[in-house]
Amino acid sequence: MHGPETVGWPLAALCAAVGAYCLLRMRDGGPGQRRTAAGEALMGFGMAVMVLPVPVAPLPPVVLAVFFGAVAGRELLLVRHAPAHHLHHAVGALAMVHMVLPLAAAPAGQHGEHGSHPAGTPVAGWVLLAYFAGYVLRTGARLLPGHGPDGCGPCGGVPGPCGGAVGIRGTGAALLRLPEVAAACRVAMGIGMFTMLLAP
Repeated sequence: MHGPETVGWPLAALCAAVGAYCLLRMRDGGPGQRRTAAGEALMGFGMAVMVLPVPVAPLPPVVLAVFFGAVAGRELLLVRHAPAHHLHHAVGALAMVHMVLPLAAAPAGQHGEHGSHPAGTPVAGWVLLAYFAGYVLRTGARLLPGHGPDGCGPCGGVPGPCGGAVGIRGTGAALLRLPEVAAACRVAMGIGMFTMLLAP
C-alpha cells in the first residue's frame, strides 16, 4: 500500500501495537495459543511495514511479497491445529501478497497508484473487502455485552469478567490476557486490512 502519511502513520502505529501485544501473548497459554499469537504478531508487524509512507518504507515490495507468501505457507501448514484461526491468517497474508504484487510490478515512483478499485485486481479486491468486512462485523459483535457464551461477552467460561476470577481490579498483566483484548486486536487488524484494501 505505502499510502499517504495521514493514513499510513496511524495505521502503522496501530498494527505495530497489535503486533507487540501478540508478542506478549506468546508468553502465556499452550502451544496452540502461542502459535496463534505468533501468526498475529507476524501479520501485525508486516502490516505496519506495509503501510509506512513511501519515503520511509524500509523494505521493497518484492521482499514484502516473499515475506507474506511465507507467512501464508506457515499458516496453511498449521491449519490442522486451529482451522478457523490459521485459515483467517492465511487469507490475510495472501491478501497482503495480492496488494503488494502490483507495487512490485509498478515502475519506480508509481507505488500506491492502484486506481479507483480496491488494491490489486478488481474482483479479488472486492471479494477480500467483503471477507474482512464480514470478519470485523462478526468478531466485533462478540465483544458486545450479552453476545458471547453464557450471555456475558466473548469470554464465556474463561475466568474473567464473566466468571469473576479476574475483575476490573485485576492486575494489568491479567487484563491483557483477557479474551476480549485479543478479540479487540483482531477487530483492529481486520479494520486495518479493510482500509489497506480500500486505499487507492
